[in-house]
Amino acid sequence: MMDLLIVNYLRMEAYIDAGGIAMVPLAAVSLVMWLLIVERALFFRRLHRKNMPLAKALDHIRDNRLPDPNIYRGAVSLLVARFLQRRSNDRLLDRFILDETVLTLNRSLNDHLALIGALAAIAPLLGLLGTVTGMIGTFDILSTFGTGNAKGMAGGISEALITTQTGLLVAIPGLYMKGFLERRVQNLKQRVAGAGYYLRRQI
Repeated sequence: MMDLLIVNYLRMEAYIDAGGIAMVPLAAVSLVMWLLIVERALFFRRLHRKNMPLAKALDHIRDNRLPDPNIYRGAVSLLVARFLQRRSNDRLLDRFILDETVLTLNRSLNDHLALIGALAAIAPLLGLLGTVTGMIGTFDILSTFGTGNAKGMAGGISEALITTQTGLLVAIPGLYMKGFLERRVQNLKQRVAGAGYYLRRQI
């Protein structure tokens, strides 16, 4: 097992070296983007599970009782908890507080999605930068040695192709995951808005 890990590590190191200097920012972009994707996916998964029924949510609000996080962890329970932390016990004012809580919670669901999209869009540009630097290296070899240095020419062309490939491999899954997360956000927003509308009528 350890030998396999060492072999894979050496292959990855050789791949990054062959891609040239553009591979370092590409690796950093990919790492940050996937950390954000995993964080958002886990957060949305938690909001989809153990959801509180609306009748229970209303009971918690009437009793001024925070939801038990061991029982309820969904979007509705989060809405109830945030509202109870800010409520004023004035019926009219509480309706406005509930509306603001719904809007604030829905806005917070979009956190990091724009950054994920930006990182996914940057990746092919960095790949293109690597393509340009690789071709510049190839032309430098051509101007110095002509076509007599096939190995040097192959290295420059390889750098250009590897960075282009890596940029696309980072960008395509990133854009797909951004769309997937946005669909999850829309579902959660509808759930929060529906719960807020129901609770507002009952307050």
